[in-house]
Amino acid sequence: MVMADLDDVTALLSAPDPVRLDRPARTRDDAVRWIEWQGRNYAEHGFGLWVVETHAGNFVGDCGLTVQDVEGTPHVEVGYHVLPAMRRRGHASEAARAVRDRAAAEGVEHLVALIRPDNTPSQGVARRLGMVLERTAHVHDGDALVFGMRLQPLSPRRARSGGTPRRTCR
Repeated sequence: MVMADLDDVTALLSAPDPVRLDRPARTRDDAVRWIEWQGRNYAEHGFGLWVVETHAGNFVGDCGLTVQDVEGTPHVEVGYHVLPAMRRRGHASEAARAVRDRAAAEGVEHLVALIRPDNTPSQGVARRLGMVLERTAHVHDGDALVFGMRLQPLSPRRARSGGTPRRTCR
């Protein structure tokens, strides 16, 4: 994710959230900070969120790994955000599976997804990844369900052999 993605990231972040209707609207400046945060994530942790797009080059959203503080303990989280018009097509599940497999190949032992209790579509993505509800926590000024799973190390070759993706992450 780079500044050249600013228009797409702005559209993603400013889209109405059907689950959190009370969420304040995000701006282009918020998108700049989001992209800058990814740069810091890569510099500090070696990973962050990727832009997800179709093979035709249509922007879908983002997906990747971030380190999240869960009540004082850092956890590696798989995060995914999809434009409203692109939801319910399997994009989040497919991208998150690829991210999960990459995390395993890189030696991440435990992966979480932090999801608001009323966000049932994201809970479905986490369950399709093989995650289970581990607990609830107070994260980012609100209650969150902590879905998690232990990862088995995968060789980089085995992680890539999961089939040919229909969408790419860059």
